[in-house]
Amino acid sequence: MNRRTVLGFAATSALAGLAGCIEGVKEHFGLQGVIPVEIQSEADETQNILLESRERESGRQSYEQSYSVTPGETVSAPHLDQTEQSFRVAKIENETEATVRAVSVTPDTDLVKILLYDDDLVVEVRRDDGEDEIADGEDGDGDGNETAGNDNQTDPDATGNETAANETDADE
Repeated sequence: MNRRTVLGFAATSALAGLAGCIEGVKEHFGLQGVIPVEIQSEADETQNILLESRERESGRQSYEQSYSVTPGETVSAPHLDQTEQSFRVAKIENETEATVRAVSVTPDTDLVKILLYDDDLVVEVRRDDGEDEIADGEDGDGDGNETAGNDNQTDPDATGNETAANETDADE
């Protein structure tokens, strides 16, 4: 054998050996993947939004970002950790939360895309298992509340972190 063949074989063997160790290193040091967050404005006016995320197990706030997005602009926000969490997007008008959408983010989430319109807000969660989630205010029961990841409904007219209890319509 010549020297190039031996060196090539040694390099290939070393890389193959390291490939099996990468998952162990990630697990040992707690390294996690990331989920990209993309904000796209289809509105005619500048939109102000607040992004928040809470870990499912601890309830600890793990993400908070505010953005002012101009018409036609696409913004790449900092990535989310690839963990179980509740992700909330609030459209801010006159210093209050006018429209709120809440979705679940899981380790198999590939992308969180936020679409801003003058009168609405849509959050799309794309997953690698094909189970995509869209929070767009069209929940079918006509009350305008969106279902949050904790099975409570988020009141779009609420300020702060208020949630409305799951309730039936009093008109029925």
